[in-house]
Amino acid sequence: MVVRIRLARFGKRHQPIYNIVVANARTARNSKPLEVLGTYDPIPKQSASGEGRKYKDIKVDISRAKYWLGVGAQPSDPAWRLMAMLGLIEPKYRPGGMQQGREMHEQPIHVQESVQDRAHVAQA
Repeated sequence: MVVRIRLARFGKRHQPIYNIVVANARTARNSKPLEVLGTYDPIPKQSASGEGRKYKDIKVDISRAKYWLGVGAQPSDPAWRLMAMLGLIEPKYRPGGMQQGREMHEQPIHVQESVQDRAHVAQA
């Protein structure tokens, strides 16, 4: 039984929100997962102060993500990119191999670590 870490889409039309889930590889995208690891909001948001650059929200239970990666769960390509941003796995593509213009257009990512009490917050 192959287990994958992937994104399940929720939200309204033109306002997607993705759950980062652990599911069997052969199940449908939005079927019931084994576990929900966190959420990813791809729509850039302005900071509360209204100053600075926009950010995208990622909320992940880091300890559970490490557990599932440790037991052999295979992340999908989008999930791999998110896990690499959090520092859980090595990026598939090295930053040195990227195009120079690409770095200018990337949005900063706001990361919030989810724990049982949800008290710890880390920003990237």
